[in-house]
Amino acid sequence: MNTPRVKICGITRPEDGHQAALAGADAIGLVFHPASPRYVTPRQAAAIAAALPPLVTTVGLFVDAAPDSVAAVLDQVPLDLLQFHGDETPEYGAAFRRPWIKALRMRDGADPAAEAERYAAAGARGLLVDSYVPGVPGGTGERFDWSRLPGDLALPLILAGGLDPDNVAEAVRAVRPWAVDVSGGVEAFGEDGRRLGGIKDPRAVTAFIRAAKAWP
Repeated sequence: MNTPRVKICGITRPEDGHQAALAGADAIGLVFHPASPRYVTPRQAAAIAAALPPLVTTVGLFVDAAPDSVAAVLDQVPLDLLQFHGDETPEYGAAFRRPWIKALRMRDGADPAAEAERYAAAGARGLLVDSYVPGVPGGTGERFDWSRLPGDLALPLILAGGLDPDNVAEAVRAVRPWAVDVSGGVEAFGEDGRRLGGIKDPRAVTAFIRAAKAWP
């Protein structure tokens, strides 16, 4: 098995993206879904991307966005990879002629094997599997039953959903994904004990990356 790649998603500040890269992140995620607490404008995203060292993949996350709005972001932000986290069709993803991955929320009846085949045929580079919470397209902080995932898919598997520094090693052993993706699980806590959406805790980021990459 490969050592899994690590994506730290929901970056909202240049310093957080830079620190994640120095800690060993292979990719950082920028959320362009306005309803998310981790949303960034194209101007903010461009500043974050400019703060990254070389060879760190910059991923843009969209949720059922109008094609024109995606194109507008691409005109302003040097994204390496597009992530579609809504109900986008294979044809939608392929139309941008950029490397892209598709997210699958693991609701009842979800079929990762069939979805991987469907999106692979359109040129997707990977399938990201995430927890399903009604009305919340991502960053739920909820874990799903990993045993629902088949061992062999037509696309590289990216595991998300409720991961944190304490359980990511277990997830890697159980699922053996190509990559793992975390957002809320490495965020800082405010004085009220709640997560600060989009503000990363450097110690949690470092601990997560170390645990994920400890395999074998």
